[in-house]
Amino acid sequence: MTKTFTALAAALAATVGTTAVAQDNPTVGGAPMMADMTIVENASMAPNLTTLVAAVQAADLVDTLASDGPFTVFAPTNDAFGEISQASLETLLMPENQATLQQILTCHVVAAEAFSGAIAGMISDDGGAHPVETVGGCTLTATMDGGMIRLADENGRVATVTVADVDQSNGVVHVIDRVILPEGFAG
Repeated sequence: MTKTFTALAAALAATVGTTAVAQDNPTVGGAPMMADMTIVENASMAPNLTTLVAAVQAADLVDTLASDGPFTVFAPTNDAFGEISQASLETLLMPENQATLQQILTCHVVAAEAFSGAIAGMISDDGGAHPVETVGGCTLTATMDGGMIRLADENGRVATVTVADVDQSNGVVHVIDRVILPEGFAG
C-alpha cells in the first residue's frame, strides 16, 4: 500500500505543471492544491501533511478519502501531530491499532462540503457555537475567535483553522493546528 501511494504521489507531482490551479485556491505547505484533484491526491503533495498521509495509509482510509464525497476534512499538520508523543504516534500507526486510528482520523471528517463562510454562518446562526457531527462519531464545537474558525473536541482540545477553503474535487480541506481526538482520548 505504501509503495502504491508513494508512486501515486510521484506521478501527481510530475503532472503539477500541466494541471490548472483554481484561481483562489490556497497552497498548503507551499504546494499548489488542485481543485480538480481529490483530497488524497492533494494531501500527498503537501510537505506539511506527510504525517496525516502516513496515518491515512496506516488506517486504510485512502480509498475512502479518494471517493466521490463530498467531504470536509480538517487536516492536522505535521506540527499538530508533533504535539502527540512520538511513542503514542508510533503505537497508533501499528496495524493492531488500525481501528483506533480510523476513529481518530474520521473525527476530522464531515460527510458534507462546508466552506468557511458556511461554517461561520452556522456559528452565527447558533449564537456563537455550532455542533459539527463527524464521520467518526465525534461532535466538535465550532466557534469564531478573531475571525478564525476554532474547533473544540469532546476533550476540550481546541484546533484553529490556519488555512481555510482548500477546494478539492471531492470536497474541501481546512488545515488545522491540532489533532482532534475522540472523547476520552488523551493527547
